[in-house]
Amino acid sequence: MKNHSAPRLKKVAEAEFPTRFGLFRIYGFEGSYGDRLEEAIVLKMGDFPDADAPLVRIHSQCLTGDVFHSLRCDCRAQLEISLAAIARAGRGLVIYELQEGRGIGLLNKLRAYELQDQGADTVEANERLGFDSDLRSYQLPGTILRYFGLKTVRLLSNNPQKVEAVERAGVAVVERIPCLADVLATRRKYLRTKKEKMGHLL
Repeated sequence: MKNHSAPRLKKVAEAEFPTRFGLFRIYGFEGSYGDRLEEAIVLKMGDFPDADAPLVRIHSQCLTGDVFHSLRCDCRAQLEISLAAIARAGRGLVIYELQEGRGIGLLNKLRAYELQDQGADTVEANERLGFDSDLRSYQLPGTILRYFGLKTVRLLSNNPQKVEAVERAGVAVVERIPCLADVLATRRKYLRTKKEKMGHLL
């Protein structure tokens, strides 16, 4: 669902969050668009001086990759690359959006997997199921960046749409840092489709 109005943001929780990458604080946010709610999780490490442009990763939920280590996609690899980079820098944000399967939801994503097994690429599979190739909206991350007082960021992403969304929110992307996963046979077609049909910078 493409909604270009900024949501009303509500922080619902905050806690200490130790990980194997280091100590973060974890936040839960709700963004409301009228009667529709969108949720996001944020992992924050360190503080952000006014002149600093911290590392930021905007990551869409991928249960199959992030939790079950799927090698059909590069999602978990990009998340781990980002967490490791933030840990090395000692500060940064991961904004984790609940937009599974480019916004089509988990079960539809598995239906798309079936179609991919029959020869469709990820874009074709979504379209055969009646969806756009990518239903994600990035208004909530932009609002979250402003919540943390950020005016400039270094964005960990291969997706130019995320760069544009952050800048539309009034936050300058002073550097885009690639998140390049290994090109495995199991994800080669997936990565080629991202590059050729979705404009990702791979």
